[in-house]
Amino acid sequence: MEEIRRPDSMERIATPAQAEAFIEKQVKKLKEQIGADKVLLALSGGVDSSVVAALLIRAIGKQLVCVHVNHGLLRKGEPEQVVEVFRQQLHANLVYVDATERFLGKLAGVADPETKRKIIGGEFIEVFAEEARKLDGVRFLAQGTIWPDILESEGGIKAHHNAGGLPEDLQFELVEPVRILFKDEVRIVGTALGLPDSMVNRQPFPGPGLGVRCLGAITRDRLEALREADAIVREELDAYNERLFEKTGERNSEHSCWQYFAVLPDIKSVGVMGDERTYDYAVALRAVTTTDFMTAESYDMPWSVLGTVTSRIVNEVKHVNRVFYDCTGKPPATIELE
Repeated sequence: MEEIRRPDSMERIATPAQAEAFIEKQVKKLKEQIGADKVLLALSGGVDSSVVAALLIRAIGKQLVCVHVNHGLLRKGEPEQVVEVFRQQLHANLVYVDATERFLGKLAGVADPETKRKIIGGEFIEVFAEEARKLDGVRFLAQGTIWPDILESEGGIKAHHNAGGLPEDLQFELVEPVRILFKDEVRIVGTALGLPDSMVNRQPFPGPGLGVRCLGAITRDRLEALREADAIVREELDAYNERLFEKTGERNSEHSCWQYFAVLPDIKSVGVMGDERTYDYAVALRAVTTTDFMTAESYDMPWSVLGTVTSRIVNEVKHVNRVFYDCTGKPPATIELE
């Protein structure tokens, strides 16, 4: 099958009219490609897979089977939210698979980030294969691959579970309707498809989840510390961006923080809590401004916000006694810290 690439002459999607034209073209292509067969969609609940779901529902309706895999590496409250939004509100044909023990078992003792990505990506495909065997007529696997995924994989920057880490014996034909789009274009298309703002403007989250934000080998206590710290970061920065919106009337303005999350480095340090010595984990904060996610600048975070986040993390998250802030842009760093 010929590889689909973004044409050099392709105009950036920036308006509702351009988004509608893209949707119309993709719906026609999807109907031609899929025919009467069924499609399995790797539905994480993130922006990319949600837009793919909406496109496929418009094109083939009930032929789409959405599969949400809980690999134990999702953010706090995320599995419950995905089930609520997609099954209860959008009435999608949703299969929920709790594979936490399976994934954490495979990742035990693995520290290298690229190896983690390959393990998680490979296991995802195995899970989908198992679900497909329970259904008749499934021929396709849909994925939320976007253009930066392809460019970063080809450049050797990092492997993506939906771009370079697929097993050679993949038994599905891939469906990737937003493959040639940048992240900002995906959001515009999602809005045109009628997806709610809370979904379209959701924080980007890597397919391997907290597995690549938990640096070094993953343990349950480290993973739980990261999950709790990340929830605090998102809660405080969401509130900060909301205050900016009330002040400026613009979302994602030049003053807004576009992406933010916590990372757990593979280090411990000495600290003091009360009158006792501690030897606990550190948390790194990552916050950037960007439009296309190909380049990014570290966000000039007000100290009042940083101070609040830091205070909450060290006081509310067990086994954390120190917080760092990553001031590096992309390049030379990537947005993810792994």
